[in-house]
Amino acid sequence: MDERKLELRARILERIDLSKDISDEEILLLIREEIVRLGQDIPLPISERKRLERELYNSLRKLDILEDLLSDESITEIMINGPDNIFIERGGILRESGLRFSSSEKLSDVVQQIVSENNQAVNESIPIVDTRLKDGSRVNIVLPPVAVDYAIISIRKFPKEKMTMEKLVENGSISAEIADFLRTLVVSGYNLFISGSTGAGKTTLINALSDYIPKEERVITIEDSAELQLRGIRNLVRLESRNATLEGKLEITIRDLVKSALRMRPDRIIVGECRGAEALDLLQANNTGHDGSLSTGHANSNRDMISRLETMVLMGMDLPIPAIRSQIASGFDIFVHIERMSDRTRKITEVSEVDGIKDGEVNLRPIYSYDYGERTWRKENELLHREKLIRRAS
Repeated sequence: MDERKLELRARILERIDLSKDISDEEILLLIREEIVRLGQDIPLPISERKRLERELYNSLRKLDILEDLLSDESITEIMINGPDNIFIERGGILRESGLRFSSSEKLSDVVQQIVSENNQAVNESIPIVDTRLKDGSRVNIVLPPVAVDYAIISIRKFPKEKMTMEKLVENGSISAEIADFLRTLVVSGYNLFISGSTGAGKTTLINALSDYIPKEERVITIEDSAELQLRGIRNLVRLESRNATLEGKLEITIRDLVKSALRMRPDRIIVGECRGAEALDLLQANNTGHDGSLSTGHANSNRDMISRLETMVLMGMDLPIPAIRSQIASGFDIFVHIERMSDRTRKITEVSEVDGIKDGEVNLRPIYSYDYGERTWRKENELLHREKLIRRAS
């Protein structure tokens, strides 16, 4: 049947007048006519005809075999390693999809279709690109010669229904007590930084926490690729960085956006992920009266995140380490670490308060921690610095 589908596709393409625009309805009509013609030679049940119609339409007008994977809400990741090796993640488990593109050329066509929708380019001169699909799914594309064998596409899907803190509690990712504690901190304008590995759920957590932001506040989000799903905030500004052109011009970095955001009268600034020198600008914003910021970064623990922030600040400016640590200690109030466990679940494992500088290091005071043996959370300390709680209450 795959061979028949290729024959049908070729016949349909021969009938299309490429000198004119053709509507989706006209494409569907051509597909149905060819399927009817095929049915005269080979008996086809109705279910098979519908499948052929859908697959041919996706091949001609959409993203071919990716459409079925994208519409499957149980799939969270799609990994394409060339035309014949397509893997998916479902329920935290990787498995082969059993699907394949008809050829390397078809895979290349899909790549160009993805990037063209966002007015981007990817080719041998620009072999790596980050972009997104219409539904918000994040896409990373790597082409030869950087990818040695074939074009590589990695798609991170996001659930259509936004994850809430209540659902995270139901899923066992966080306790009700910690959720209520974080709600109080967000409402009161504490600066929170969320750390974790790739796929640990940092963006999911920051989306859930955003529900607690007072609706009357002006919020500015800054991202490499827009992924945050903040809802219910009417005074919302979403900013996205831009890569340089082929001539190395017109680049707009996260640093540029943070600086611009400070001139937009923000109540809160949310940086989707700190990867480099923008950490310096975020710290400066936090230390100049812009409370309630949220951001994420890659690290193995809250303590490791402190070290990474020091490194990122040095990427932006050569400052003495003591000065950087002082900025971190005054710029962030709470560090939250989230992990992906061995059983595929995601859990918050550390909630720590920044308690100034001690012996030349940023002192982290644990509030909550996850007991791996007992598989539950325990409270370590009460919140020490309560000034923002008092200010919000007054």
